[in-house]
Amino acid sequence: MKILGVDPGTICTGFGVILFEKNSFAIVQSGTIRPPVKETLPIRLNYIYAELDKIIKLFDPDEFAIESAFYGKNVQSAMKIGYARGVSMLAAVHNGLATSEYSPREVKKSVVGNGAASKEQVMYMVKKLLSLKKDNIKFDESDAIAVAVCHAFKTTSKTTKSGNWKKFIQDNPDRLIQ
Repeated sequence: MKILGVDPGTICTGFGVILFEKNSFAIVQSGTIRPPVKETLPIRLNYIYAELDKIIKLFDPDEFAIESAFYGKNVQSAMKIGYARGVSMLAAVHNGLATSEYSPREVKKSVVGNGAASKEQVMYMVKKLLSLKKDNIKFDESDAIAVAVCHAFKTTSKTTKSGNWKKFIQDNPDRLIQ
């Protein structure tokens, strides 16, 4: 299964396309989408939509996963992230992709094992899980890959219905990081 994960933002949107087969991960492509910061918000949103549309057409993912909005103290920031999420999901839907949303805590817990993990911990685990050699990876990029990995884990757990970690570890020894 090929999954496109997205970490939305109006200044920088991270994306990661991963391949998940037989309980192993491979990176297909990842990066960031950086709309021109001097442009108006509608122009930046159009840029994000157009770039994701190109990525979807180029890499032909089977599924789309996106991080849900996190509400902090700044309402304006939360709204802008919501706009970026909207155009990202629209690009997915226009291309016929099934979409799933995961909270930041859910992504961190799935990838690191701790819902309060730092961005550095998420990046470390993403690099380990996918054997990434890339040194200059950005947090937006690693977060997007983490969203795709979370989706892979959630999809697998729905089909295997292992029910607990002990059984999951027994069934998937190749997923343990030593």
